[in-house]
Amino acid sequence: MTDESTGPAAEDRLAQPAPRRRLRLLLGVAAVVLVLDIVTKVLAVELLTPGEPVSIIGDTVTWTLVRNSGAAFSMATGYTWVLTLIATGVAAGIIWMGRRLVSPWWALGLGMILGGALGNLVDRFFRSPGPLQGHVVDFLSIGWWPVFNVADPAVVGGAILLVVLSLLGFDFDSVGRRKPDDGDDSVGRRAPDGEEKPA
Repeated sequence: MTDESTGPAAEDRLAQPAPRRRLRLLLGVAAVVLVLDIVTKVLAVELLTPGEPVSIIGDTVTWTLVRNSGAAFSMATGYTWVLTLIATGVAAGIIWMGRRLVSPWWALGLGMILGGALGNLVDRFFRSPGPLQGHVVDFLSIGWWPVFNVADPAVVGGAILLVVLSLLGFDFDSVGRRKPDDGDDSVGRRAPDGEEKPA
């Protein structure tokens, strides 16, 4: 009988990165997104005037200061407090899940979502008209797309990354791609000569 504590399976487990390292990566990515979001919003409020777009590329790309009571890209306006509670729950869930993270790509995607969610939550809690109802600062307009901020594409980009990782078979608790058959198929396998291998 193979000793599981010293066999190849044990060596594979020891070779896996520690989940704590991935949690730090997640929090680091979230911190970068959060700082960028807060700094750019502060600058937008200080330098831009509502209703007076500043041209970047003609009328197609402009700095346009608006206050958004809805979700990313001005969706679901009028449900500010509901969106605040949802975003708070999402942020807490990501941090809880981060303790089990092994995949650096999942850490990157979740970190982007967490940083974006926290960036907009700062506005929800600390900007007018009041806690849980604060309006998010948006300042970048591109063509027909709704005005947005740094947090919005971070959340959407992180979500797209996680979907792609799932479709490609990369799980949050593994370093590489998940093999199609992860179970122990040693029992009942047949040798090349047709004889059944012992368990």
